[in-house]
Amino acid sequence: MKKSDLKEFLDEKVTLYNNPTFIESDPIQIPHLFSKKEDIEIAGFLTAIISWGNRTMIIRNASKMMDLLDNSPHDFILNHKKSDLKSFENFVHRTFNYIDFQQFITSLQHIYLNHNGLEEVLAIKDATKTYQTAIHNFKNVFFEVEHQQRTQKHISDPLKNSAAKRINMFLRWMVRNDKARVDFGIWKSHNPANLSCPLDVHSGNVARKLKLLLRKQNDWKAVAELDKNLRKLDTNDPVKYDFALFGLGVFEKF
Repeated sequence: MKKSDLKEFLDEKVTLYNNPTFIESDPIQIPHLFSKKEDIEIAGFLTAIISWGNRTMIIRNASKMMDLLDNSPHDFILNHKKSDLKSFENFVHRTFNYIDFQQFITSLQHIYLNHNGLEEVLAIKDATKTYQTAIHNFKNVFFEVEHQQRTQKHISDPLKNSAAKRINMFLRWMVRNDKARVDFGIWKSHNPANLSCPLDVHSGNVARKLKLLLRKQNDWKAVAELDKNLRKLDTNDPVKYDFALFGLGVFEKF
């Protein structure tokens, strides 16, 4: 397929899927329950972190998370007492259990009290203009507080060649600003041109069929290759094509 034809094809798919009906079946519906910036980003982060497996189960368990945070995640994180975390003890989403959830609340409190919040900690602060180092640095800050080793696996590290799919998805939600009002665009200090596609089985398989990706593994090297090709289609908003790749894979079985 010619580059011009591919762009036209993918742009049509973006229009098809990047609209409010997408929210109804996607985990992004959880942060859409909130209007306060900090509530949106915390709800989005926790939802993204458990976004692997069955989407219905992800949405159900993310809703349970919000209930346990009294449906006021920012206030809970800032003002909770250690005894408030006891109610988490029945929570589990696949390998993410109550110990991990409790740790995440402690780490998020540390980030909001000492590091000006998620937007600041995930910012790109070097000349690379990629989130690879930013996500690595974020993981270091996240685990500055005392923690159990088991919880570290729930935050990926792109410097160890992880695709960091869930954090890249979360970044898309927060940074990308579109008129369709699916993504939030509330992180004004970040640039959507720097975003990377959340690479998973579906988007990876479709990208390979469309010759946007040759690398077989879904790792950070594959993310970088896909980034390079998507930026040729749209320099300013390359990650809008996540809607096309995901929609083609999940809804159309492309």
